[in-house]
Parts: sequence; structure tokens; C-alpha cells
Amino acid sequence: MADKIATRVAYGNTLAEIGSNENIVVLDADLSKSTRTDLFQKKYPERHFNMGIAEGNMMAVAAGLASCGKTVFASTFAIFAAGRAYDSVRNSIGYPHLNVKIGATHAGITVGEDGASHQAIEDIALMRAIPGMTVICPADAVSTAALVKQAAEIYGPVYLRLGRLDVPVIYSSDAQFSIGKGVTLKEGNDLTIIATGYMAEPAMRAAESLKAEGIDARLIDMHTIKPIDEEIIIKAARETGAILTCEEHNIMGGLGSAVAEVIVKNHPVPMDMVGIMDVFGKSGKPADLVKMYGLTPENIVEKAKSLIGRK
Repeated sequence: MADKIATRVAYGNTLAEIGSNENIVVLDADLSKSTRTDLFQKKYPERHFNMGIAEGNMMAVAAGLASCGKTVFASTFAIFAAGRAYDSVRNSIGYPHLNVKIGATHAGITVGEDGASHQAIEDIALMRAIPGMTVICPADAVSTAALVKQAAEIYGPVYLRLGRLDVPVIYSSDAQFSIGKGVTLKEGNDLTIIATGYMAEPAMRAAESLKAEGIDARLIDMHTIKPIDEEIIIKAARETGAILTCEEHNIMGGLGSAVAEVIVKNHPVPMDMVGIMDVFGKSGKPADLVKMYGLTPENIVEKAKSLIGRK
């Protein structure tokens, strides 16, 4: 885990790689250097369009292009993609089930100093509530590249949640991924930690700390939040008897809620969540915010121990 690469950078690199497919069109809302779609623009300027600071219109244009048979990647910050453009995403992309992939970068509180107005902590909830929308939140550059390629190959709307910060590469280059299937990063029988996106790496460190204390935690990277991998969740509930979810998102409507829906219907077990506790973010350095909101290995360890006590 020596290398650090932002998932938004991996997104841009992958778009440039698959851009040889002339059916792919990329739109951006005046943020191409930040979303890194500028990498695609440099190679295929005739298929990259800056739509300006008009995110709702960008989604409508993406829908129009998709209705003509194009595979469209529409990119902007998550707070604008899921928030400001929600009506266009829902009615122009989701309702007609068009082939638009929404590349939403700068998600969560790790955006940092931009503050609460730019920290999307409810975007997963909004997007997974749209019928037919696939929601993907990769943990690192390797999984981002693989899942962006798969998103381009499947038909229908996809929301790709990506981050601003450089994050450790946790997967080997030959790792295998499949949309809708979680990845077991570590086996264990005392409880299961299910993490997504940025929280996968802190969850790995937490699992190592727990192991040093004699607690064997299973760890799952749930890179696809919709459709959720029900099979891996039910198996974990049956075999470990407790579930802890970890996400850089409001605990309401995100990964924790999605996992709870599966557990309560199939195999109820004690459960807890690490995430944003239904409050807005603040302006600050990402490392300070991560500590303030409890998105740390230490908090995961504490909650895991408490959860085991409820088994």
C-alpha cells in the first residue's frame, strides 16, 4: 500500500484509456482539471464538451446524447452531480433509463477546506433511491479503473462516487472486480466490517489492530452499493454474528442503511455504523475532519469491540 492515487485521477486516466471507443462522449461542468476528464480531452477533444457551470443542463444534454446511442460520462463534483442536478438526473436519465455514467468526484468530508456546502454526504442516499441507478464507490485506483471500464460496458445509468484525496492503493494490479459483488479483503469469524470507498483502508488498519488484540474480523469492500451484494452480507451475518459498516457518508441512506435492509429481512444480527452521524461537514484540513467525525481506525476498533459485546 505504498502508492497513493486519488480515485478521481484513476477515473480520468481510465476514460483516456477507453476513449478509443468512438461511442464514448465525455461532458464536464467547467471542472475538467479537477475531475481529471482533461486527460480524455487532450486525447479526444472532439468528444469532450465543457458544459459550463450548468450541471442540470449537462445532465439533460447527456441524456440527449445517450438517447442517440452514445455512452456518456457526465462529470462534476458530487455535491453538484447528485444535489444541484438531481431533478435532471432523476427525470432525464433515471426515468427513461438512459446510458449515462455520472462521474461524481470530490465526495465526502475529505474535500476539506471547501466546507459543508461542497461536502456531499447524502449523495449515495439520493442516487440509490432512483430506480434502476447503479451506485459504485471504489476504494482505490485499481478498483476505480476496473469498475469504470465495467460501467462503460453495461447499459443504463451509473453513479460513480470518487474522492479528491490521494488514497493508498490496496489492490494488486491483477485483482478481479464485478459490479454488484463485494470483495472479501480478510477472512474472520468474530464480526464483519463492511466498508466502502475512502473507508476501506482505515477499516483494513482497524482489522489489523483488532487481530493484535485477538479479535478476528472479516473485512469486506462493498464497492457497489446498488445493486448490493446480498449473498456476501447474509453469509457474513450467519458466520460472524455481527456487522459493522464504515462509510464517508451520512449513516442515513448510505451503505449502512443498505446493509441493514438486507440483514433485517434475511438474518438479523447486532449491527452498528461508522459514518457521518447526521450532521453537516465543516471547513478544515481533511485529516482533522476525519478525526472530528470519527472516520478513523481507532473509532472502528472501539465500535467493533462494543458490537462483539452485543452478540
